[in-house]
Amino acid sequence: MIAQRTGTTALRRVAANPNAVFTSTFAKAALSQMQTRQATTQKISATEARSILDAQRLNRPVSPHLDIYDKQQTFFGGSIWQRFTGSGLSGGLYVFGAAYLAAPLLGWHLESASLVSAFGALPIAVKSGVKFLVAWPFAFHAFNGVRHLALDLGMFMKRQQIVKGGWYIWGASLVSGLYLAFFL
Repeated sequence: MIAQRTGTTALRRVAANPNAVFTSTFAKAALSQMQTRQATTQKISATEARSILDAQRLNRPVSPHLDIYDKQQTFFGGSIWQRFTGSGLSGGLYVFGAAYLAAPLLGWHLESASLVSAFGALPIAVKSGVKFLVAWPFAFHAFNGVRHLALDLGMFMKRQQIVKGGWYIWGASLVSGLYLAFFL
Protein backbone atom coordinates (compact mmCIF):
# COMPACT_ATOMS: atom_id res chain seq x y z
CA MET A 1 0.00 0.00 0.00
CA ILE A 2 2.79 2.42 0.91
CA ALA A 3 4.74 1.47 -2.21
CA GLN A 4 1.67 2.12 -4.38
CA ARG A 5 1.17 5.53 -2.80
CA THR A 6 4.83 6.37 -3.27
CA GLY A 7 4.68 5.35 -6.92
CA THR A 8 1.50 7.33 -7.50
CA THR A 9 2.99 10.42 -5.87
CA ALA A 10 6.13 10.13 -7.97
CA LEU A 11 4.12 9.73 -11.19
CA ARG A 12 1.97 12.76 -10.36
CA ARG A 13 5.07 14.88 -9.75
CA VAL A 14 6.58 13.73 -13.04
CA ALA A 15 3.31 14.45 -14.88
CA ALA A 16 3.14 17.95 -13.41
CA ASN A 17 6.82 18.77 -13.96
CA PRO A 18 8.58 16.36 -16.36
CA ASN A 19 12.34 16.20 -16.37
CA ALA A 20 14.83 14.92 -18.97
CA VAL A 21 14.25 11.21 -18.15
CA PHE A 22 10.48 11.14 -18.30
CA THR A 23 8.25 12.96 -20.72
CA SER A 24 4.82 14.17 -19.72
CA THR A 25 3.17 11.76 -22.17
CA PHE A 26 4.91 8.81 -20.47
CA ALA A 27 3.73 9.92 -17.03
CA LYS A 28 0.16 10.54 -18.23
CA ALA A 29 0.08 7.09 -19.86
CA ALA A 30 1.31 5.50 -16.65
CA LEU A 31 -1.33 7.34 -14.60
CA SER A 32 -4.07 6.23 -16.96
CA GLN A 33 -3.10 2.57 -16.40
CA MET A 34 -3.14 2.91 -12.61
CA GLN A 35 -5.63 0.97 -10.52
CA THR A 36 -8.46 2.91 -8.99
CA ARG A 37 -10.68 2.13 -6.06
CA GLN A 38 -14.19 1.13 -7.11
CA ALA A 39 -15.79 1.85 -3.74
CA THR A 40 -16.13 5.39 -2.52
CA THR A 41 -15.05 6.30 0.96
CA GLN A 42 -16.52 8.79 3.32
CA LYS A 43 -15.36 10.41 6.49
CA ILE A 44 -17.02 9.20 9.66
CA SER A 45 -16.61 10.18 13.27
CA ALA A 46 -14.63 8.14 15.77
CA THR A 47 -17.77 6.95 17.56
CA GLU A 48 -19.31 5.75 14.29
CA ALA A 49 -16.08 3.95 13.41
CA ARG A 50 -16.05 2.34 16.86
CA SER A 51 -19.65 1.12 16.50
CA ILE A 52 -18.88 -0.38 13.06
CA LEU A 53 -15.83 -2.15 14.52
CA ASP A 54 -17.85 -3.46 17.48
CA ALA A 55 -20.51 -4.81 15.10
CA GLN A 56 -17.82 -6.58 13.05
CA ARG A 57 -16.29 -8.11 16.20
CA LEU A 58 -19.60 -9.73 17.08
CA ASN A 59 -19.41 -11.75 13.85
CA ARG A 60 -15.84 -12.96 14.40
CA PRO A 61 -15.26 -16.47 15.75
CA VAL A 62 -13.96 -16.83 19.29
CA SER A 63 -10.52 -18.39 19.46
CA PRO A 64 -10.46 -21.85 21.08
CA HIS A 65 -9.28 -22.41 24.60
CA LEU A 66 -7.55 -25.44 26.07
CA ASP A 67 -10.91 -26.71 27.36
CA ILE A 68 -11.96 -27.83 23.87
CA TYR A 69 -9.10 -30.29 23.45
CA ASP A 70 -9.46 -33.96 24.24
CA LYS A 71 -7.65 -34.71 27.50
CA GLN A 72 -6.99 -38.30 26.40
CA GLN A 73 -4.51 -37.23 23.73
CA THR A 74 -1.23 -38.18 25.32
CA PHE A 75 0.95 -36.11 23.04
CA PHE A 76 -0.17 -33.02 24.96
CA GLY A 77 1.16 -34.57 28.16
CA GLY A 78 4.39 -35.69 26.53
CA SER A 79 4.95 -32.26 25.07
CA ILE A 80 4.47 -30.36 28.32
CA TRP A 81 6.55 -32.87 30.27
CA GLN A 82 9.31 -32.44 27.69
CA ARG A 83 9.29 -28.75 28.53
CA PHE A 84 9.14 -29.37 32.29
CA THR A 85 12.05 -31.81 32.30
CA GLY A 86 14.15 -29.65 29.98
CA SER A 87 13.51 -26.55 32.07
CA GLY A 88 14.22 -28.43 35.30
CA LEU A 89 17.46 -29.92 34.04
CA SER A 90 18.75 -26.70 32.52
CA GLY A 91 17.58 -24.64 35.51
CA GLY A 92 19.31 -27.04 37.90
CA LEU A 93 22.50 -26.81 35.86
CA TYR A 94 22.40 -23.00 35.95
CA VAL A 95 21.74 -22.91 39.70
CA PHE A 96 24.55 -25.36 40.41
CA GLY A 97 26.90 -23.49 38.08
CA ALA A 98 26.16 -20.16 39.77
CA ALA A 99 26.54 -21.74 43.23
CA TYR A 100 29.84 -23.36 42.21
CA LEU A 101 31.17 -20.00 41.03
CA ALA A 102 29.95 -18.19 44.15
CA ALA A 103 31.06 -20.92 46.58
CA PRO A 104 34.60 -19.57 47.22
CA LEU A 105 33.22 -16.12 47.98
CA LEU A 106 30.54 -17.45 50.33
CA GLY A 107 32.66 -20.09 52.06
CA TRP A 108 30.69 -23.04 50.69
CA HIS A 109 32.41 -26.31 49.91
CA LEU A 110 31.08 -27.47 46.53
CA GLU A 111 34.23 -29.14 45.26
CA SER A 112 33.92 -32.74 44.08
CA ALA A 113 35.47 -34.33 47.18
CA SER A 114 33.04 -32.51 49.50
CA LEU A 115 30.02 -33.44 47.37
CA VAL A 116 31.04 -37.10 47.16
CA SER A 117 31.62 -37.40 50.90
CA ALA A 118 28.33 -35.64 51.70
CA PHE A 119 26.41 -37.84 49.28
CA GLY A 120 28.17 -40.98 50.56
CA ALA A 121 27.06 -40.22 54.12
CA LEU A 122 23.36 -40.34 53.16
CA PRO A 123 21.26 -43.49 53.75
CA ILE A 124 20.88 -45.78 50.74
CA ALA A 125 17.16 -44.99 50.32
CA VAL A 126 17.83 -41.24 50.20
CA LYS A 127 20.73 -41.75 47.78
CA SER A 128 18.56 -43.82 45.46
CA GLY A 129 15.72 -41.30 45.66
CA VAL A 130 17.99 -38.38 44.83
CA LYS A 131 19.57 -40.33 41.97
CA PHE A 132 16.10 -41.20 40.62
CA LEU A 133 15.00 -37.54 40.83
CA VAL A 134 17.97 -36.64 38.61
CA ALA A 135 17.95 -39.72 36.35
CA TRP A 136 14.24 -39.88 35.46
CA PRO A 137 13.93 -36.35 33.98
CA PHE A 138 17.12 -36.95 32.00
CA ALA A 139 15.86 -40.29 30.65
CA PHE A 140 12.39 -38.93 29.88
CA HIS A 141 13.80 -35.87 28.13
CA ALA A 142 16.15 -38.02 26.05
CA PHE A 143 13.53 -40.58 24.98
CA ASN A 144 10.79 -38.03 24.41
CA GLY A 145 13.20 -35.83 22.46
CA VAL A 146 13.76 -38.70 20.00
CA ARG A 147 9.98 -39.15 19.81
CA HIS A 148 9.53 -35.44 19.07
CA LEU A 149 12.09 -35.67 16.28
CA ALA A 150 10.20 -38.63 14.80
CA LEU A 151 6.93 -36.70 15.02
CA ASP A 152 8.58 -33.71 13.34
CA LEU A 153 9.53 -35.99 10.47
CA GLY A 154 5.88 -37.03 10.12
CA MET A 155 6.34 -40.51 11.53
CA PHE A 156 3.90 -42.23 13.92
CA MET A 157 1.13 -39.70 13.34
CA LYS A 158 -1.85 -42.05 13.67
CA ARG A 159 -3.77 -41.73 16.90
CA GLN A 160 -3.09 -45.29 18.01
CA GLN A 161 0.64 -44.86 17.35
CA ILE A 162 0.70 -41.60 19.30
CA VAL A 163 -0.99 -43.23 22.30
CA LYS A 164 1.26 -46.30 22.25
CA GLY A 165 4.36 -44.16 21.74
CA GLY A 166 3.43 -42.04 24.74
CA TRP A 167 3.07 -45.09 26.97
CA TYR A 168 6.35 -46.53 25.66
CA ILE A 169 8.14 -43.28 26.49
CA TRP A 170 6.75 -43.18 30.03
CA GLY A 171 7.60 -46.86 30.59
CA ALA A 172 11.10 -46.64 29.13
CA SER A 173 11.91 -43.48 31.08
CA LEU A 174 10.70 -44.97 34.38
CA VAL A 175 12.63 -48.21 33.84
CA SER A 176 15.75 -46.27 32.79
CA GLY A 177 15.44 -43.90 35.72
CA LEU A 178 15.11 -46.80 38.16
CA TYR A 179 18.06 -48.60 36.55
CA LEU A 180 20.24 -45.50 36.73
CA ALA A 181 19.19 -44.85 40.34
CA PHE A 182 19.65 -48.35 41.75
CA PHE A 183 22.30 -50.01 39.58
CA LEU A 184 24.77 -47.24 38.80
